[in-house]
Amino acid sequence: MWVQLLCGLVVYRVVKRFFYDDPDDDDQISDFNALFSVAQRLEKLYGGKAYVGLQVPDADTATRQTVDILLITQLEAVMICVKNISGFVAIDKDGNWVCAGGHKHKTQHLSDPVADAKGLVPILESYLEQRGVALPEGYLSAKVICPNPNFSTIHSVSFPPEVVTYDQWMQLTPQYKNMLSGWIKGAFRGGKKEFQESIYEKLNFILSTAPTSDRLELKGNKCLLGEFLEFKGNREDIQAMRNIRRSKVSRLEIQKTSMFGLVHSKLIVLYYPRDYRAEGVSTSEWKEFTVRSGTELKFQIQGSAKPSKYQLSSVISLSLSA
Repeated sequence: MWVQLLCGLVVYRVVKRFFYDDPDDDDQISDFNALFSVAQRLEKLYGGKAYVGLQVPDADTATRQTVDILLITQLEAVMICVKNISGFVAIDKDGNWVCAGGHKHKTQHLSDPVADAKGLVPILESYLEQRGVALPEGYLSAKVICPNPNFSTIHSVSFPPEVVTYDQWMQLTPQYKNMLSGWIKGAFRGGKKEFQESIYEKLNFILSTAPTSDRLELKGNKCLLGEFLEFKGNREDIQAMRNIRRSKVSRLEIQKTSMFGLVHSKLIVLYYPRDYRAEGVSTSEWKEFTVRSGTELKFQIQGSAKPSKYQLSSVISLSLSA
């Protein structure tokens, strides 16, 4: 009997590994959690709005380029690349990063993050100009933030000023938020207030309707960015969910059904029809239906080679980009 139980447990873990929550997702979840954490802290420090996971159309390559965070304030816009890497990091003669002694004790080689971030600046400027906003020269800059507490630099003087190391990141507080020279330049402090507010309002309007990565929130404080692909499950349940398409739905939430404190094998799916007239919809406009808890959601994680499947019972919410 014990042998059968052990064999069953092994089979379950193998099946779970290959068909459900991939253990390799944990690294990506850590990276995405760091991304959202940085965005939230930036908003507290500098005000404004931090947009996460923008997918900016690139006319030259006919693809979309991913922007980790775009911070918009009354003074300027800062494009931020978040590198959640650990270990001892050095810069080689070509500007590339070499990280040793980090996660899983593997040596990592990264292309120059500063050059990559700066390369996105003209692409974003071109996109915004197509949407009707031509930014003044110097309004949009690029930064690289390393928020991992296990990040250490080798020959830190060789790191360009655009890089905010972990130690510098921790020194940023509401009281001393300007202590890092070159972070918020204040280049437009002397400009007209009406001009600043005009650009700020236009940018927020454009970016609120710009394409972004879909966001999947899982139980256990886990968030993923990527692309929702489809639902899998019972034909009746899939038929009930046929209207959940990004052209019609902006967000869905999952709730468990219960009776007398007992949780049943059913889930209530709440979904919010997309309203193109406004940035959001009121809670009174949501719709609901019930499906089996075994229904699955297929999601292509950003940067992953293969899609992952998640049971809806492990999902809190899914936000869909337009």
